[in-house]
Amino acid sequence: MSDFLLLLLLICLITLSLSGCSSSDQEAMTTWEKIEAAYIYSYPLVMVEALKKTTTNTEEVTNNRAPINQMIHGKNLVDASFVDVVTPNTDTIYSQAFLDLTDTALVLVKPKVDRFAAVQMMDAYTNTIKVLGSGETQDEQTYLLTGPDFDGSVPDNMEQVAFPQNMGWVLIRVLCKGIDDLENIYAIQNQLKIMPLDAYQDGGDYTAPKGVYNPDNDFVAGENVVKMSPQAFFDAANRLLTENPPPEMDNGILKTISSINVGPGKTFDPAILGEEREAKWKDMLTNLPDTLGKESKFFAVEMGQWSYWGEPIADFGTEYEYRALVALAGLGANPVVTAIYPKVEKDSDGNSLNGNSSYTIHFGKDGLPQTRKYGFWSITAYNSKHFLIDNILNRYSINDRSDLKFNEDGSLDILLQIDPPEDLTMENNWLPISMDNFHLHMRIYLPAESVLDGDWTAPRIGKTSSAYQAAYPPHLVSPCPL
Repeated sequence: MSDFLLLLLLICLITLSLSGCSSSDQEAMTTWEKIEAAYIYSYPLVMVEALKKTTTNTEEVTNNRAPINQMIHGKNLVDASFVDVVTPNTDTIYSQAFLDLTDTALVLVKPKVDRFAAVQMMDAYTNTIKVLGSGETQDEQTYLLTGPDFDGSVPDNMEQVAFPQNMGWVLIRVLCKGIDDLENIYAIQNQLKIMPLDAYQDGGDYTAPKGVYNPDNDFVAGENVVKMSPQAFFDAANRLLTENPPPEMDNGILKTISSINVGPGKTFDPAILGEEREAKWKDMLTNLPDTLGKESKFFAVEMGQWSYWGEPIADFGTEYEYRALVALAGLGANPVVTAIYPKVEKDSDGNSLNGNSSYTIHFGKDGLPQTRKYGFWSITAYNSKHFLIDNILNRYSINDRSDLKFNEDGSLDILLQIDPPEDLTMENNWLPISMDNFHLHMRIYLPAESVLDGDWTAPRIGKTSSAYQAAYPPHLVSPCPL
């Protein structure tokens, strides 16, 4: 065989390996394997539309709903009574808007601020197109949000953000430094503007139209999607794939699932599911979290006892299982350059964190999480149901805004226990925990390069029982190596 033919064969093999399933692989897949692949591929798209339906289901703007192309502004920091979503964030106040760019381009004005205030732009498939306002400056910025059919000119004073589909989602996180800081948040919210381009060019005196309320759209998005029948789910998927054309990189998976009539312009027939369809569908959904977790485990980044979901989070490419996992468990996650969310649920002995014991999180001298300008960090405790833990202080996290007491050597100990510390000078370092199993999430916004490349050492979590303290005083415990 000539060198040229050998090279050509090698290129062909590489191309096949990068393009998803080969023809023989597709033929070998069972119908239910294709059904699962189609569900995993379509889930984020269907989930985003479900969230859009319920979030825009109102005639007027409220604290948690707004008509399409209008802004919703959160007004309060969450506490233990908040159970709308799991692992809620106690650091930021959210604003958001769902977009329909079919007939108009929109102008978004972000005011000058003195803090972290990032605008995350996501497409219909939950990929992050851009995060605005997370750099070295927080000056006023004006953006033009356009859909795929936009053919106008971009005004000189604006930066264009081109959405690949007409459906989009804008999620804004603004750092709140506590209840006393809420009025400053409201002032920022009052200056955030979104309106059609022509209204902005006419002077910005714009009154948004009323929305539409439909009682059928009063639901919890995640629960609504899980309850969908195969017919309802794939009908929605086919419609959304037609309205929001997939990128060319998806041609491989689209070819695979087209054989079961899932894809743009397709009509799904549930007869293809065969006998015992209801039981098989239920089993598939029940096993889905484990399936996605196993397929996505390679994207977990270890940080000593902690771990977080790493790249390509928020820009998933063809990693459809990973994309579905994040949509299922952490919809709207940031790219790692904007934020990482390390989690820990076991102590240094490998045992589950539980309120029957007390623990110490130890940061060495100069060992706090390192961030870029406007960045911040926090550690939040959650109970076994992934909600905030009720406590007498209404304290749910320790963060870089907390008035902490450092050890004489410059290190820091955070106390995890049910009862207040006997040493009252350590009360500000106390993070209350629950009686049952619990876990922690560390949030590091705008992480420094040293955090992302592994040079920073994450804190160690060890028991602080009397026997442990006698052998290893908390201020002498060294952090785990990465």
